[in-house]
Amino acid sequence: MANIIVGMSGGVDSAVAALLLRDAGHRVTGLFMKNWDDDDGTEYCTAAQDLLDAEAVCHRLDIELETISFAADYRAKVFDHFLNEYRAGRTPNPDVLCNREIKFKVFIDHATALGADLVATGHYARLWRDHTGAALCKGIDPNTDQSYFLHAVPRDQLARAVFPLGGLLKHQVRAMAAQFGLHNHGRKDSTGICFIGERRFSEFLSRYLPAQPGPIISDTGVELGTHDGLMYYTLGQRQGMGIGGRRTSSGEPWFVIAKQIETRTLVVAQGAQHPALFSHALEASAPNWLTNIALPMHCTARTRYRQLDQCCEVNALASASAAQATASAAQATAGSRLLVTFTNPQRAITPGQSVVFYAGERCLGGAVIDASRVQSASTGSSTTPLRL
Repeated sequence: MANIIVGMSGGVDSAVAALLLRDAGHRVTGLFMKNWDDDDGTEYCTAAQDLLDAEAVCHRLDIELETISFAADYRAKVFDHFLNEYRAGRTPNPDVLCNREIKFKVFIDHATALGADLVATGHYARLWRDHTGAALCKGIDPNTDQSYFLHAVPRDQLARAVFPLGGLLKHQVRAMAAQFGLHNHGRKDSTGICFIGERRFSEFLSRYLPAQPGPIISDTGVELGTHDGLMYYTLGQRQGMGIGGRRTSSGEPWFVIAKQIETRTLVVAQGAQHPALFSHALEASAPNWLTNIALPMHCTARTRYRQLDQCCEVNALASASAAQATASAAQATAGSRLLVTFTNPQRAITPGQSVVFYAGERCLGGAVIDASRVQSASTGSSTTPLRL
């Protein structure tokens, strides 16, 4: 049996992960990670209550709980990147970066130093192991599958982890927790970005990035108002623009279709099905491959969490070297660039987010979206980059 350290968050998922591993006969220890400082207001930080919940769970399971702060690592490796991306007008996904840099790097290194054979978390994903290593697969419940957020973790790091909940449904996990008498069996799932908490996103971001007002214009060039900063908006966003109804408009809702960084201009259009919201292709970089692949490749992909898998073709961009056209997890470099072309146009492809590739249940890896490509109106077939 293995010596396994479980990342305890205070929630029901990590609690049941620890319960299952303990009952399987493993030597289980809990580790509570504090990843954010309280210097921006304790009323928004749940770390104190999370720790109390983790302590109560470990007491009920009769396992030890270690605590450690990774706040300095988190700020340097996740939060600074988060701010830099918003400064550049992109929309980052800090959960993806946190998994790669903290939960499956700093945490694993610390657990190894403590004598652990493996680490475990409450993620809803599955790992298959064979002679080639670990294969990341979807959790069986499409409503809770978290493989999208794990695609950037290097394969050798995944090989040192276990995900006990990947084969379970959420209601089964809660039922197990209740049956065993875990006090947090009905605890509400956390949502949003951990360091923002329940406050408004614009309120939080304004503490770190100064306001940079600019015009709001329609897709036809009509000026509609002003905004406080492009960082407060993301492609496809509907609310928060303060435009309101106009006598000359169609009456349909307004959506963000572009951000022009040089002029600080927010471009909007009316209608959820406006053509400018849809793209046939995207450019991506810094891929992390979880299996050996050869390009071009046909597979499915997601450009956001909980999206249905979309059929696509993945190619190396012309600027990539021939050596990068065939890559493995060890060969993929930060300079690798991809062109992903979809069978059907995709809505609101967002630079800074991730495109994640699948072959059935298996996650092949993913990359960071740099730009979308819109279909040329003149030919109906060629594509033109649409960059921030």
